[in-house]
Amino acid sequence: MSEMKIFGASEPLASAFKLPKKADAPEGKSFMDTLSESLKEVNAMQVDADKAIENLVTGKSKNLHETMITMSKAEVAMKLTLQVRNKVIEAYKEVMSMGA
Repeated sequence: MSEMKIFGASEPLASAFKLPKKADAPEGKSFMDTLSESLKEVNAMQVDADKAIENLVTGKSKNLHETMITMSKAEVAMKLTLQVRNKVIEAYKEVMSMGA
């Protein structure tokens, strides 16, 4: 049977939970890097949608279905980006009002 350890007054409960030190934390992308990559992806989707429309209008493509899907993906990505922007601005305003 495994031994169960009970923490008493002499040993604080906080010592049971080992929080990783900053040096132990894995290196990851910053918020700015993630945001920048996402904006580049949204821009690429917009460019693809523009090209798909141009190809359909000029007759290079006859696939209306693919063009509509490409346009819808770009539209959804843009709407999501705008919502994220709105939430970031809202959070910024809330933080700034706390200091005043």
